[in-house]
Amino acid sequence: MEKKKILIVDDEMDMRIFISTLMETSGYKAFATRDGKDGIRKAGDILPDLIILDVMMPGEGGVQMYRHLKTDNALKNIPVIMLSAVTEKAFNHYLKMLNTQLDNSIPYPDVYMEKPPEAEELLRITGKLILQKEV
Repeated sequence: MEKKKILIVDDEMDMRIFISTLMETSGYKAFATRDGKDGIRKAGDILPDLIILDVMMPGEGGVQMYRHLKTDNALKNIPVIMLSAVTEKAFNHYLKMLNTQLDNSIPYPDVYMEKPPEAEELLRITGKLILQKEV
C-alpha cells in the first residue's frame, strides 16, 4: 500500500523537522518546503493527500499559498491544516476581510491549529482529514 503524502510548508526549520519526523514515524511520506512559492510548486508536483501550512512566512506567505491552492482546480480539494502562532480568531478575521475584496471567496481551512501543535492531536486530525478525503 502506498504511503499517504503530507506536504509541510513552514519557514521554521525546527517545525519542519518536528512535523516531518512525526509524519514519517507514523507511516506517512513527508515532504517539506520553507515558503509558499516552493509549496505551490511542490504541491503541483506531488499532489499530496494533505497539506500542513504555516500562515506567517516571508515572501509568498501561507495565506497567498492557501488562496492559490483553493483556486487551482488540480489542488483545491486537498485538505489543509493551517498551523500558526496567529490566533484562529485573528486569522478568520483576516480571511473575512480578504474575502470582501475578492470575486470568489476563499473557504476557511479544514482545520486551524495554533502553534505549537500537540503531536497526538496533529496526527489524529491528519488521519481524520485523509480518511474524509477518501470517502
